[in-house]
Amino acid sequence: MKAIIVGGGIMGLSTAWGLARGGHDVELFEQGPLPNPLASSVDQHRLIRHPYGAHAGYARMIDPAFAAWDLLWADLGQRLYASTGTLAMTGKGADWAERSAEVLAALGMPMTEIPVADLPRRFPLLDTTGVEHAFWMETGGVLFAQDIVAGLVRHLEAQPTVRLHPNTAVRDVDLDKGRITTSNGETHAADVVIVAAGAWLPRLLPALAGKVVPSRQVVIYFDLPADQRAAWAKGPMIIDKTGEVGLYLVPPAEGRGMKIGDHEFSRRGDPDAPREAQESEMRPLLERCRDLIRGFDRWRIEQLKVCFYSVTDDERFVVQRHGACGWVMSPCSGHGFKFGAVMGLELARTIGDGGDAAAHARWAAGLVGDKPT
Repeated sequence: MKAIIVGGGIMGLSTAWGLARGGHDVELFEQGPLPNPLASSVDQHRLIRHPYGAHAGYARMIDPAFAAWDLLWADLGQRLYASTGTLAMTGKGADWAERSAEVLAALGMPMTEIPVADLPRRFPLLDTTGVEHAFWMETGGVLFAQDIVAGLVRHLEAQPTVRLHPNTAVRDVDLDKGRITTSNGETHAADVVIVAAGAWLPRLLPALAGKVVPSRQVVIYFDLPADQRAAWAKGPMIIDKTGEVGLYLVPPAEGRGMKIGDHEFSRRGDPDAPREAQESEMRPLLERCRDLIRGFDRWRIEQLKVCFYSVTDDERFVVQRHGACGWVMSPCSGHGFKFGAVMGLELARTIGDGGDAAAHARWAAGLVGDKPT
């Protein structure tokens, strides 16, 4: 079988990896270089963690995700991951951490609730302002995203059944006939075409424009004093949902940067527009940082990084059969990277084995063992 993949981010590359492992021929087309610095996959790091609020389907998918990453580490010959543990906190009426703990307890993976009064002793770099509940889990950590993407590119370049086409934009896809047309007018055909174009997906498939929306997001990289950087390098990932801000903190593990972002989506923006950001945009997040982090007044903003997610209203992934020969692959909504390896392997398996497309779509949407929303 021959497959064409449109898009060279983590989802497209992981699917190419899965198909190549199955002995299939793959051609992958990417509009920019490989890796493409404009892709949402290309950043220093992404998080992987079991707590998932009320979404039991995604919580139960984390163990298979870890197993898929382990398989990838074996193929790449290097482990691009650091374990940190997961600290989840809520306050001001938010209950994400409590719901996460309830779901994980039902799945046999309990979190440990930490009395708020004990937080300063366990995590002396944190303040407890606004925190009403805190839960700890030993699992979870940091995936070194851009290194993973670069490693996948190198690995696929060495595979005899894979051909990569960087700097080759696709202007049209025909998912019924299994054909694509590039910007220079060349036509390519295959048994199956997989569109994994991230924030550019609605342009290639306008029928999905209302379902999958580009969302401009800004994350902050900080320059820390040496003493704090050393301490935070051994610190946990933090998910803090207290009121309007959905803060996530990625510790500077193994020499990477200290990153903090807000999970709230803008649901607007043009992924081809200049990627500039102003500190004023991040005021609510910075205010929460001042309340939460001891010594934050000594931190300095190193970079405001703009990226683009592709999001859905319910934050569930879209991995669906379209047309006689096509699949649309959009597992993002700000939480997709952690599932990149398993999403690629499982889609390759479904396609290669002629599996149930509807069942696959439900699984990818996190609806197996979960309730529809």
